[in-house]
Amino acid sequence: MHVATLDKLRIWDMAATDPMIDAILNAVPDPLLHIDAEGTIASANGPALLMLGDWILDRNHGTVLRQPALQSSIEEVQNGAPTAEARFERSEQSGVTEYKVRITALPTGNARALLLHFSDITHLREAEEIRRDFVANVSHELRTPLTALLGFIETLRGPARNDPTAHDRFLSIMEDEASRMNRLVSDLLSLSRVEAAERMRPSDVLDVESLLQSSIAALRPRAEETGNDLRLEVDTSASGAAEVIGERDQLMQVFLNLTENAIKYGGPAKPVTLRISRGEGRGLLRGPFVQVDVTDQGDGIDGLHLPRLTERFYRVDTHRSREMGGTGLGLAIVKHIVNRHRGRLKITSEKGKGSTFSVILPAT
Repeated sequence: MHVATLDKLRIWDMAATDPMIDAILNAVPDPLLHIDAEGTIASANGPALLMLGDWILDRNHGTVLRQPALQSSIEEVQNGAPTAEARFERSEQSGVTEYKVRITALPTGNARALLLHFSDITHLREAEEIRRDFVANVSHELRTPLTALLGFIETLRGPARNDPTAHDRFLSIMEDEASRMNRLVSDLLSLSRVEAAERMRPSDVLDVESLLQSSIAALRPRAEETGNDLRLEVDTSASGAAEVIGERDQLMQVFLNLTENAIKYGGPAKPVTLRISRGEGRGLLRGPFVQVDVTDQGDGIDGLHLPRLTERFYRVDTHRSREMGGTGLGLAIVKHIVNRHRGRLKITSEKGKGSTFSVILPAT
């Protein structure tokens, strides 16, 4: 509830009847508790009862709200303060939900009734944790190549100043490290753009087979260098073209990223298969869909890692990923693009039997 609304309640006629209090409480979507002058929870709105349970009515607030910080703030208002704030946490199956509680006095004669307003601030705490982790990860990712560059510059200016062989070797390494930082910055900008547009629905009708053919053509030189055979398979059991509503550049980025990963981590001289199929979805993805499977024949991924693969900077093998030029952001970008297209990303893998990354998109 806004402060202005609470101010109105403070000047509201305290001779009002309980039905009026109930009507005011139930007009607010956030949990609200009315504690009478005796310290008893006299009434609560629907969200508060859903949060705490029906049993709280006519119970003393100390029995219901057993958190010292909140109790201290309640006593502060009971003793004369006009308002106070505190934090209240509830442990649930999905995790800990954190509330900011604003306590406001409702004077009634010589005693004080209270109004408690609960604001869910869990998303603010989670956003702060994400921001903190993100800054720490970016700082770590940039510190390593920057430290290497500074070390090589110092060496080139000192002991290796007159050593042409060392110059060539160190400059080559410095170029690799600078390229790595450039890829990281590029992926960060790409991720930022994708997140900014995630709630904007694309509007173009695209042929998925054409997108995959373009992706294969772009990556074929890379595949030929490592001996990987890129194959495109189309399931013809469903009639009609495999078309989706999307943004061409973003979906190209998805398929290029997944195919390039399959080449890199599938291993040299092994086939990479891109397969298009169609089906009928249920649940959140109800209706016809187009599915693209990108399958490699690599070592596979331990099941413990699968739920975290789309997290920013998460790597199964950090050293190997960095050696191959990975930034740890590719799958995070893929996930956000797929979300924007109202689709799903499914990852299946088994150690020693390769991996399949499936993009499932609503069909036109």
